[in-house]
Amino acid sequence: MAIRTEGIKIACDNRKAWHDYFIHERVEAGFALQGTEVKSLRAGKANLKDCYAKIINNEVFVIGMHISPYEHGNIFNHDPLRTRKLLLHKSEILKIDSKMKQKGFTLIPLKVYFVRGRVKIELALASGKKNYDKRQDLADKASKRDVERALKERQRDY
Repeated sequence: MAIRTEGIKIACDNRKAWHDYFIHERVEAGFALQGTEVKSLRAGKANLKDCYAKIINNEVFVIGMHISPYEHGNIFNHDPLRTRKLLLHKSEILKIDSKMKQKGFTLIPLKVYFVRGRVKIELALASGKKNYDKRQDLADKASKRDVERALKERQRDY
């Protein structure tokens, strides 16, 4: 399934995931949320740090995602760290589950966003990076930045 890039409003993203994991495949899923959770997401009061998704009884749940209680809510406000169900087709769940069992992937959320008023989450099948992989990525990023800087200076001289 193709991930949309236009017409979306990002509520929160997990930038650290790109540092800690190799991202192999991405999937878009819906959320089963309460009303005050949606209002908090619209205000950008969510955090994807240290959360992950898990398949339990052929259903996908996101665990450890923090959505702050709605400021103008009342006694019906939600629990910030509750386990939330994700909405995927059964065939997609089975495909993800087989890949997770076969290759040792983990399922992590990358970002939460709105598409035409609906809350969506982008999940990634990922494998963990070792410390030497992280150092290599940082070195590659630094060398690429240096090359770009040198090219920019070179163009300015002409």
